[in-house]
Amino acid sequence: MGHSSLRPLDDALRAMLAALSPVAGTESLPIGQALGRVLAEPIVSPMDVPPFDNSAMDGYALRSGDLAATDTLQLQGRALAGHPLGCEGAYGAACEAGHCVRIMTGAALPEGADSVVMQEETEADGNRVRFLVKAQPGQHVRRRGEDIAQGATVLAAGLRLTARELPLLASLGIATVTVRRRLKVALLSTGDELKPVGTPLAHGEIYDSNRYGVRAMLERLQVEVLDLGIIPDVPDALRAAFLRAQQEADALITSGGVSVGEADYTKQLLEELGEIDFWKLAIKPGKPFAFGHLGQTRFFGLPGNPVSALVTFDQLVRPALAVLAGESVRPPLRLAATAAEPLKKAPGRLDFQRGILESTASGLVVRSTGSQDSGVFSSLTRANCYIVLERERGRVEVGETVTVEPFGSLLL
Repeated sequence: MGHSSLRPLDDALRAMLAALSPVAGTESLPIGQALGRVLAEPIVSPMDVPPFDNSAMDGYALRSGDLAATDTLQLQGRALAGHPLGCEGAYGAACEAGHCVRIMTGAALPEGADSVVMQEETEADGNRVRFLVKAQPGQHVRRRGEDIAQGATVLAAGLRLTARELPLLASLGIATVTVRRRLKVALLSTGDELKPVGTPLAHGEIYDSNRYGVRAMLERLQVEVLDLGIIPDVPDALRAAFLRAQQEADALITSGGVSVGEADYTKQLLEELGEIDFWKLAIKPGKPFAFGHLGQTRFFGLPGNPVSALVTFDQLVRPALAVLAGESVRPPLRLAATAAEPLKKAPGRLDFQRGILESTASGLVVRSTGSQDSGVFSSLTRANCYIVLERERGRVEVGETVTVEPFGSLLL
């Protein structure tokens, strides 16, 4: 088949994502159980953050105008974080003219004070404090609502919650969130040559490795996995597996059975039970790929080669599952780097070579992990990025600029 008949990756991805929509169903969870879940509703702040004017420094709160005619003020009291502020502990007392209040970082600014001078710019002598600098109104003061205003949308629906967002929710006093329900994804491998790990191999047989990689990535995505195991190239067994996935799962991911020369009855069964497009993609590794549906269950057919299966999952299935999960899809981070060694490449397909990206004094540098054959899985285990070589690009020489895509959380 000529390269002109292959489908570009971007075109296939757009077509696939346009055909998908989020599954129905939400649940309310305590924020301590919500890591990795997708917000079903935006988060609106119930309060101002900070909730009161407070000091950004350890020092002295004062009326800045008082230092216009003098450099020494009378110490009035202390304001400590978490304690009522005031004069010698008297709740609600204001900072009086000609006076200052010793204040700690995070403590509420006393009424009347408009500035904080850090302690390093002062000299204390008993109850008198000499200021070595003049004060500007508002200096070292964090204003109420400066970070987040009450009523502001702080997190959008479709965000997958990480360790960055959970403390923010806690700081707003939000104890529970509404999240999308977990996806249920069925997974199987096909092929008479595949055998489970832990059993001896006969001549011509190989161990089923793809399911372990795909399952690990699915678990990183917080989906519920229905592992149907290895299904032999037997029509009745395949039919039973497809029907079970159709009844129980939101999506089915298969490995093997979708490329030219593989069992035709696999394709016949898929087309009988649903609507499936068999694509030949202009990418390497991973040319054969299938997408469609079995009833309401979305179908993704990965190539059988180990590296091809993981690369196509990462580049195609991951964003598709994000849409099904109600997550906002973002393009992967891609950077420019310098090739540290020649890279073999023939024009015709977008190539996701596996590379080792390093930061040096002269910038980002990338080198290959070795053989890029789609059956050489060690090329992935040594890598920390893809070297993304454009479809019509040929051999890359040392010193040329290439595009790299650091591995995301699914492969790290």
